[in-house]
Amino acid sequence: MALRNKLQRMKSHIIRHYEEEITPTPVMESTSLNIPFSDKWKKWDVQAYYFDQQYCLIREVIYPLDFQHGKYSFQHLNRVVEKWNDWDGVHPLSAKGLNVNELFFFDTETTGLGGGVGNTIFLLGHARVFENKVILRQHILPEPGNEIALYQSFLERVDYRTLVTYNGKSFDWPQLKTRHTLIRDHVPKLPAFGHFDLYHAARRLWKHKLESVKLANVEKDILQVGRKEDIPGYLAPMIYFDYVERKDPEGMFGILKHNEIDILSLISLYIHLSYQVLQLDTTQTSEEKLQVAKWFQYIGEYWKERIILEKMIGAKDKEKEVDRRAKFALAQNYKRNREYNKAVPLWHEMVGSEPNDEIHLDSCIELSKYYEHKEKNYPEALKFATKVLNSLEKKQDGHYQEIMKRVERLHVKIGKYE
Repeated sequence: MALRNKLQRMKSHIIRHYEEEITPTPVMESTSLNIPFSDKWKKWDVQAYYFDQQYCLIREVIYPLDFQHGKYSFQHLNRVVEKWNDWDGVHPLSAKGLNVNELFFFDTETTGLGGGVGNTIFLLGHARVFENKVILRQHILPEPGNEIALYQSFLERVDYRTLVTYNGKSFDWPQLKTRHTLIRDHVPKLPAFGHFDLYHAARRLWKHKLESVKLANVEKDILQVGRKEDIPGYLAPMIYFDYVERKDPEGMFGILKHNEIDILSLISLYIHLSYQVLQLDTTQTSEEKLQVAKWFQYIGEYWKERIILEKMIGAKDKEKEVDRRAKFALAQNYKRNREYNKAVPLWHEMVGSEPNDEIHLDSCIELSKYYEHKEKNYPEALKFATKVLNSLEKKQDGHYQEIMKRVERLHVKIGKYE
């Protein structure tokens, strides 16, 4: 029988097993445990961990700080944390107040993508960067019924302050909390911590550039990380089911390597994203600069947004389309601070440059508002409102109706002074 068919046949049985309440395995002395294929595990630096008559498996890998993973060696993380601590702004990725070893890079492998108690975490992977090395550990669930040992091994030395994940806020950590609830009376509590979810950061910067911002795409196109003979993540549950049935860990080694690269990529990605936000990447594109500026605008760091935008429009090698978007964003920044003497010339420039596109129409609307409410120059306000009205094709569109009301209101105001 083919492996895929074999795994599908046993999948429903194993999932039902996981949905049952976790109970301790029969009492036994740790010395009496016979771990199948222990020689194979040892070749991968995997050792057994015993607790409460249960066991799990732990793999530890150590990398030197000068190890290069994609664009960066891990030494860059020390520089990143130093720069964040010297930085005077606020940002969701800021490591201000943190030491480098307080960042906890975390990823899991599970039996499925859904939620609930039927989905089990069978691999907890994490890494931390210290002065001269990166220590990466993976905690492996050898079979159902050993989760107390798994989570005890994971939680007994937890002293980090900030979790770094990729989509961990939506998936990895909620899954861990769900499984932890079943055994919370037997293991330490989950810690309180900060959380950097790099998935959301990657979406902000590269959703326009990448077809998908899944980690594999970011690795290839942004971080220059190459994977060789990697096991696709979607096969991990089937391989684990096969391991649970046959006990031979051969297929599990591919999952361990996949998870290991994921975690190392989190370190490189946090470095790269930090360089983007802190404006330290000399190869940063105009589009990336604009997206960082928009991120500052979103979180209310308007002066940081302004600094980036003013540098962009003053650059010699600016891209025309990105430059126009940057100028309109800068005009809105000036407007927010009531600096109309700076905003109005930029709106006029946008109106005169590329007619009938979104920036052109939005600039017309801003000028119409300005001349109506600030200058009381109703004919000038009507001129720009009419430009917008004539450019809109869908007359049933709500935006069209809004502009029509503006035009009608301005006609009334003009009529009062004729």
